[in-house]
Amino acid sequence: SLPLTHSVLPAGAPVVNELRCQCLQTVQGIHLKNMQSVKVTPPGPHCGQAEVIATLKTGQEVCLNPAAPMVKKIIDKMLNQ
Repeated sequence: SLPLTHSVLPAGAPVVNELRCQCLQTVQGIHLKNMQSVKVTPPGPHCGQAEVIATLKTGQEVCLNPAAPMVKKIIDKMLNQ
C-alpha cells in the first residue's frame, strides 16, 4: 500500500486535480503589481463554483475569492483590456 502523507497548503494555494475544484482556499485579493496573469474557470461538472487563479510574477499561483469586490474589479479590468 502507498504511504499516506499530509500536506499543508498556504492560504489560496491551488490544488491540481482535473475532476475537482482546484481552489480549496481563497484569498480576498492581491496587489496588481505582483500579478502576471489571471485564469477564470466557470462552474462546470468538475466544480460547481467559478474559480479565479492568479499567477504571480514569482510563478506562484494563488486562488482568489471570485465574490470579493477587489477580485471582481481585477476580472473587469482584465476583460476590458
